[in-house]
Amino acid sequence: MNTRWRVVAVVLVLANAGYFAWSQGAFSAFGLQPARLSEREPHRVEQQVRPELLQIRKAP
Repeated sequence: MNTRWRVVAVVLVLANAGYFAWSQGAFSAFGLQPARLSEREPHRVEQQVRPELLQIRKAP
């Protein structure tokens, strides 16, 4: 039973590593890339609406 959990853990780690690599565009040479790969931080900064109004306050 202990070996089964090790196999499950290894499969989950590999699945997470594969998803991370895919989401970063590592498989784009094979035509496998997320649809929003071109959307990065500069585009998001440009889409902000009046960010100067944001205020960070300390909890009471």
